[in-house]
Amino acid sequence: MFNNQVSGVVLNMNILTFDIEDWFHVLDNAPTRGVDDWARYPSRFEPVVDRLLTILDERNLKATFFCLGWMAEHHPHVIRRIHSQGHEIGTHSYAHQLAYEQTPEQFTHDFKCSLAVLEDATGEKVRAYRAPGFSLTSENRWVFDILVEHGIEVDCSVFPAGRAHGGFAEFGTCGPAIVETRSGQLKEFPINVWETFGLKLVFSGGGYFRLLPYSMIRALARRSPYLMTYFHPRDFDPDQPLIPGLNAIRRFKSYYGLRSAENKLERFLDEFEFIDLRTAVSRVDWSEARRFVIS
Repeated sequence: MFNNQVSGVVLNMNILTFDIEDWFHVLDNAPTRGVDDWARYPSRFEPVVDRLLTILDERNLKATFFCLGWMAEHHPHVIRRIHSQGHEIGTHSYAHQLAYEQTPEQFTHDFKCSLAVLEDATGEKVRAYRAPGFSLTSENRWVFDILVEHGIEVDCSVFPAGRAHGGFAEFGTCGPAIVETRSGQLKEFPINVWETFGLKLVFSGGGYFRLLPYSMIRALARRSPYLMTYFHPRDFDPDQPLIPGLNAIRRFKSYYGLRSAENKLERFLDEFEFIDLRTAVSRVDWSEARRFVIS
């Protein structure tokens, strides 16, 4: 048995989300760093998204899709297809840059561009955000204020442990929380971690999901009262080309487990109950949630 109370909130929820970007949207890699570099690479995400939508439809599941504004600008029909099938559309920024490498002015410009193109594609207000690479840290917590000022109600950018792209270990909680900013409140759904022997393990998305054996993922998921997933189309594309510029370690992390990932995802969806982010928001008793005050 485990205690299903996280951060003062009694939970039992598994949240299904996807980050919609293409195979070449790799952070901290010179040949693929910016928008001007992307034209040289052929897009591969659409057939994968179609497969994912079929997988979800077969199971009558809804998910939240955090989409790059750049993707919506170049492939608006795909974003409309996701939206038309009843899935929630959030923003993953416009140009997939690390938030902590931007000034507040640069971040705001990129963010507003993403809102404009996504809302034009769907005709619906965007209310949820996830930073590329979970690049919201204790040093750039001003991001929270900007999100609230532009109508974002829910954020999924906090990675409450150390990682290559910074992480936000000081945030502390691994469950839903209220972030108090000068501009108002924001509902936060961080990535979940499993703590053991002083280590914080992540298992519910991206390369972690591909690298770990499914038996371990299942065991950890069963013991987690709160679980936040994050998958990318490239996680399920075993025939994608090698991204130029990656060192041996990053190449291993980026390509290991691609051939088995789709089957693992289907097993995961069959064995656990999943909901989208907006359903999760409605199930949380926010009066009991921990407060994180931005000073």
